Amino acid sequence: MSLALANPVMVASGCGGTGRELAAYGDPAELGGFVTRSITLAPRAGGHQPRIVETPSGLAHAVDLHNPGVDQFLALELPWLLQQGVTTFVSVVGRTLGEYAEIARRLGRTPGIAGVEVNLSPPDAAASSVFDAREPFHAASVVAAVHRDLPRGVPVLAKVRPDPVRVAETARAVLEAGADAVVVGNALPAAMPDGRDAGLSGPAVRPLAVRCLTEVRAALPDATVVACGGLATVDDVTTVLELGATAVQIGTALLHDPTTAHRLVGALAAPVAGEDEA
Repeated sequence: MSLALANPVMVASGCGGTGRELAAYGDPAELGGFVTRSITLAPRAGGHQPRIVETPSGLAHAVDLHNPGVDQFLALELPWLLQQGVTTFVSVVGRTLGEYAEIARRLGRTPGIAGVEVNLSPPDAAASSVFDAREPFHAASVVAAVHRDLPRGVPVLAKVRPDPVRVAETARAVLEAGADAVVVGNALPAAMPDGRDAGLSGPAVRPLAVRCLTEVRAALPDATVVACGGLATVDDVTTVLELGATAVQIGTALLHDPTTAHRLVGALAAPVAGEDEA
């Protein structure tokens, strides 16, 4: 199953708020896709402040999967996105395989979502008390549980750990378990200035994210791969598309300039100088 995207620019999970915040800077329906923050079965209050600090090469963040839980998300956040015509992918994360399956069942009763992104790579899974899909067979078991409980035809994206040594093995495992696409380039494990577990995102992770993309494409040339991790400019995006990515997810760059995703859509659609006009 291919991803039905109007263009290759998506918003990465957790970086576009509920969608309402990003709407002040452009119509989110014009983007290729919008990935929600990761939704858990029960509400999570999130980590204590500060949750995000700037580093010389990006951001360290300890949000701790702050979200309202699946029931409140379905009641208050998802309806707005669907009413606006946003191509919405719901990111999900759970403590157990049973929680992943239950979230999938509840999402499956709500028509209109474009797909589900299974978050298999929180940089601080153990500290966040969520399922640690460190091994490829763990990641595959989660994808299988979600895939089984979603209606036929709802694409499943698997966001895997940015480990260049095992990323291709993990990608193969989740695709065989039912994933329709693999997302590579999530945040790396890091620490806040006070020592709390955190994730590192932004320009610092881009070279590793590109390595993960090339590893997956080399091992699985027919796989649908979505690239993320430090992408911010037209050159960044065109580079990973030329390397075989089907789409990109823009994340940290939006916290610096909320218009980034919309500007990239416009730039990618613009004719190249010197081309003959139709």
